[in-house]
Amino acid sequence: MKILQSNLFKRRIKKLHKNEKQALDDSVKAIVKDPTIGTAKVGDLKGVLVYKYKLSTTQYLLAYSHDKEQEVITLLAHGSHENFYRDLKK
Repeated sequence: MKILQSNLFKRRIKKLHKNEKQALDDSVKAIVKDPTIGTAKVGDLKGVLVYKYKLSTTQYLLAYSHDKEQEVITLLAHGSHENFYRDLKK
């Protein structure tokens, strides 16, 4: 399974603390284990899956796409719910 990162994703993870990066790594491992674990989006975001996880009291979202034929997972965006989908559409 090959994992790629979008530019938006790379910019956002640079700002994370050590414990946040650990939780993100655990989430990515869960996605690699079962790529259908996320919720599929419809409309403008068709083809995007979103995996939700909690760290302390904050819920984070991890957007990704999965190409079954080429076995590639592309990590698109990461962040809290506030303005997440708006930024993802851009």
